[in-house]
Amino acid sequence: MPLHHKTPIRHRADDETYAASDLARVLPKHRFPSPTRDPRNVYAAVRDELLLDGNARQNLATFCQTWGEPEVHQLMDDCIDKNMVDKDEYPQTAEIEARCVHMLADLWNAPADPGGIGCSTTGSSEAAMLGGLALKRRWEARRRAEGKPFDKPNLITGPVQICWHKFTRYWDIEHREIPMENGRMLMTPEEVLARCDENTIGVVPTLGVTFTGRYEPVEAVSEALDGLQAKSGLDIPIHVDGASGGFLAPFCAPDLVWDFRLDRVKSINASGHKFGLAPLGVGWVIWRSPADLPEEMVFHVNYLGGDMRDIALNFSRPGGLVVCQYYNFIRLGREGYTKIHSACYDTAEFLADRIAAMGPFEILFDGARGEGIPALCWRIREGADPGFNLYDLADRLRARGWQVPAYSLPADLGAQVIQRILVRQGVSRDLAELLLEDIDRALAHFRDHPAENGLGSDSTGFHH
Repeated sequence: MPLHHKTPIRHRADDETYAASDLARVLPKHRFPSPTRDPRNVYAAVRDELLLDGNARQNLATFCQTWGEPEVHQLMDDCIDKNMVDKDEYPQTAEIEARCVHMLADLWNAPADPGGIGCSTTGSSEAAMLGGLALKRRWEARRRAEGKPFDKPNLITGPVQICWHKFTRYWDIEHREIPMENGRMLMTPEEVLARCDENTIGVVPTLGVTFTGRYEPVEAVSEALDGLQAKSGLDIPIHVDGASGGFLAPFCAPDLVWDFRLDRVKSINASGHKFGLAPLGVGWVIWRSPADLPEEMVFHVNYLGGDMRDIALNFSRPGGLVVCQYYNFIRLGREGYTKIHSACYDTAEFLADRIAAMGPFEILFDGARGEGIPALCWRIREGADPGFNLYDLADRLRARGWQVPAYSLPADLGAQVIQRILVRQGVSRDLAELLLEDIDRALAHFRDHPAENGLGSDSTGFHH
C-alpha cells in the first residue's frame, strides 16, 4: 500500500472511540495535560467516569430536584452564555429575574404598596445569609441611633442546617440555637422568648426543618414577639427560612399563616432548585418592602456596561437557572405546583403507612401537608431489638442504589438515630413500591443474618 494511503487508515481507526489513542491511557489527574484531544473521545471518557456516581433519582436524601422537563434542558442550553449579573448585556434575562421576584412577593403575600424587593441567588444558603445580614445591619443602625453598643449581636434559631452556623460564625454573631429535647424537636414560642434580649438581631423559624421535615410555628412565634414588644419595647424581626416550605405551603397548605401576612416577617429565603422545581443552583430572597433592605447592602457597578444594581454575595453566575424558574412559574402556575406537590405528599404518606407496618419502626413524621414538607422520618421503636441499626439498613439499601440516609439528631438528642426519605417530583408511586420491596428484602436478610456489630455514623456519606 502506498505510504500516502496509510494516514486515512489511522484516522479511521480513531473513529472507533474506545480504540482511539486518546483512550489508550488513563486520564490526567494531577498534572495539567499538554496535548489536545478529540472532543468525542474526551466526552466519552468523562461520561464514563460519571457512571460511578449514584443514580440521582434514587437519592432520597437530597432536597434538590433530580428531574426536569425536556424544555428545561433546552432552556439551560440556550442560556449557557448568559451572565445573570450582566444586566446591561442581557436585559431580558434581568427582566425575567425581576418578574420572578414580583411573582414570589405575590405568592408570599408581600404588601402591594410599596411591594416586595429581592433577587435571585446561588442557592438558598446565600439567600439566607443575605436575609440574616439585613437583620444585622438594621439592628446595628438602630443601636447606633440610640447611642448603644452594637458589638454583641445574637440570632435565635431552632435546630438548623449548616448555612446558619456558617452565617453566625462568618459574621461574628452569637448563635442561640434552640436544642432538640425529648418530646420537642422544634422551636417553640416559649424557647424563643427565653433567649431574647436587646442584642437579638432576629429570630429565624424554619419552614421544613432539615432533620425531620416539620414546619416551625412561625405565626405563634410572631405573636409571642408581639407580646414581648408590648411589655418590653423590644422589636425583634423574623426572617423565615423557607428553603423547602416556601414553595410548598402556598400550594398545599394555603391557610397556614407564615409569610408576609405577619407584619413581623421582614424577609424570606427559598430554594428554587428544591420544591421550586428549577435546576440545581438557584435560590431567592425577598424582603417585605424596600425599607427592610439596608441601602448599604446594595452595590452599583458600571464596568460591565451601564449602571447595575447588585445585592447578592456572588457575582458572575449563570442566568439559565432563573430563566428555567420563570418557565416553571408560567408553565405550571398555582394549579400545576399544587398537583405536583400534592402527588409528592400522597406518596410520602403512602410510604409512611407501609413502613410503619413493617415492624420495628416508629414514624416521627408522616408527611402531613399542613405540618411539614413531603417527607417522612422514623426511628427504631424503643425497646425493639431487630438485629440491625438504621445505619445497617441504609447500607443494605445502598447496595441496591437507594440513598436513604440514617443520621443522629443534633443536641440534645445526639444519641437518637433516625432515617428519612424526601419525596420530590420524579419519586413516583412505582419507585416507592420498589423501594418498599427492597426494604422488606433487607429486613428478611437481617432476620437471617443479624448484624452482630452494627455500623456507625462513619458508614454513611450523608451530611446535612
